[in-house]
Amino acid sequence: MSYIAGVDIGNSTTEVCVGEVTENGNLTFLTSASCPTTGTKGTIDNVHSVKNALKLAMSRIGLETSDIDLVRLNEAAPVIGDTAMETLTETVITDSSMIGHNPSTPAGVGQAVGEILLIENISRAVPGTSYILAASAEHSYEEVAAVVNQYDADIAGIILQADEAVLVENRIRRKVPIIDEVRRIDRLPDGVPAAIEVALPGQTIRMLSNPYGIATLLGLNAEETRTVTPIAKSLIGKRSAVVLKTPGGNIHENVLPAGEIYFHGDRNITISLDEGADKIMEAAAEAGDIRDISGQPDTNVGNMLSRIRTGMSELDKSTEADIRITDILAVDTLAPVLISGALAGETCLEKAVGIAAMVRTQKLPMQEIADRLTRELGTEVKVAGVEAVMASLGALTTPGTKLPLAILDMGGGSTDAAIISEDGHVTLTHQAGAGELVSMLIQTELGLSDRHIAEQIKKYPLAKVESLFHMRMENGQMTFVDESIDPRFFGRVVLLTEDGMIRIEEEIPMEKIVQVRREAKRKVFVTNAFRALKKVAPDHNLRNISTVVLVGGSAEDFEIPEMLMEAFTDYRVVCGRGNIRGSEGPRNAVATGLVLSYLGEQR
Repeated sequence: MSYIAGVDIGNSTTEVCVGEVTENGNLTFLTSASCPTTGTKGTIDNVHSVKNALKLAMSRIGLETSDIDLVRLNEAAPVIGDTAMETLTETVITDSSMIGHNPSTPAGVGQAVGEILLIENISRAVPGTSYILAASAEHSYEEVAAVVNQYDADIAGIILQADEAVLVENRIRRKVPIIDEVRRIDRLPDGVPAAIEVALPGQTIRMLSNPYGIATLLGLNAEETRTVTPIAKSLIGKRSAVVLKTPGGNIHENVLPAGEIYFHGDRNITISLDEGADKIMEAAAEAGDIRDISGQPDTNVGNMLSRIRTGMSELDKSTEADIRITDILAVDTLAPVLISGALAGETCLEKAVGIAAMVRTQKLPMQEIADRLTRELGTEVKVAGVEAVMASLGALTTPGTKLPLAILDMGGGSTDAAIISEDGHVTLTHQAGAGELVSMLIQTELGLSDRHIAEQIKKYPLAKVESLFHMRMENGQMTFVDESIDPRFFGRVVLLTEDGMIRIEEEIPMEKIVQVRREAKRKVFVTNAFRALKKVAPDHNLRNISTVVLVGGSAEDFEIPEMLMEAFTDYRVVCGRGNIRGSEGPRNAVATGLVLSYLGEQR
């Protein structure tokens, strides 16, 4: 009787499967475990996570790692995925040309037009002229209200630096739109025409988010209307805004030199990153079988690809190392970027491209990892099988499957596909882009400061706590609870995890979070599933595939498998989440395949 352990070192997770093989060749699976991968996949740092996972697995059956007779490691594919985001456009405002932000406490409602008048210059007010009164935090709300009441007929709107709009509104006789929380109010030019707008609660501004609305309020000609288009774009979705008409004001939208990508394949293709994701992916397809991808020197994309290549060179230090970038996935997105020249820390959604790259070298130091484990565990450790082949063997333990079989292994750094034919021949491919790219897209588009919360948004469904005893789920369903919900969740969007609720700190509507999350997954996983399966399918035709099993960490996602099932409907492909050994779900396919392959070798 022998205890055999299969170990799958992944980009994000290290998984273990332990089986017992009797003298007559019967195999019984005993236990499994997983833990986060330490270090970069395929490096000596992985030893720690392998030992941790083995220890955890053996403890579940009351044994020690010293009881293991053989550890079989996956031959980790020499590929590493990396991601980067490059902004392609930039809105630039000079000469104090606009304010537009989203304070939580504006007051009043409607639009107003007038000249900017600093409160300290109130004595210069001319009767019969409309003014937008601007007051810094040095002036109290009582002082501001007193001035407005004194000059009642001439004050059309108010801009405050402090968070005191409601306090001022409660003390003035005639209600006017009031904006507060404008940090750089000291940069407001005195005496220039301005338009101000505050929307009703639950609504967004309509005039100042429309270039023709700005033209109507400020009396702009056709050329001036064209130049304020970036301002109108940046104000979409805001609750309040101010636009100033300054004599020397200059508003324009720059296209940033993100650089060119060079595809070296069957055809050599050059494409600018500015062209956007669709054109980049068309160029990648046109290049055919790609040997390498490089970027224009001293540009954003050139530096990014160079950094990825350098990182890989540190893993393979052999003198004959041949390090190549063999695939990229480009995705169009919108990134909130701080506007140059803005006064209140405003951001504008700018066009950006997210890129995941796949780097290949001749080998990773798997034998070095095996040797270290042999010394530290006192057990034989062998590098045993190619990752995709092992995943295919493991996937075959899913009830209801048979050969020929296609698998999609969706992890953190790459989306891998393999087809195992009836005679056991395996065709495989590695595609750039997986869970890490999805997290980056969610973080970027929602403007989140914390990558961890983007990971959580990717993994869990949302709800809005509408009272202490009920919440509205993201699918519209109302859920009532027996015990009172913690008051700190009241009125907030929350993530529903196994361990309870996680509050989203940013004030982002639940509907927008859902839309961004689903779109990010669709852009990455659905796109990559089609790309990968077309590469391995007979005659590169998806209709020649009948069965696809989804494995890997991302196959556990609560909505990705359903998205892929819908996407493959037209091809009549049976597609679903794997259930390795009928009990593990989509996880543990490679580790299970390593144990199974040992049995095959013995026979």
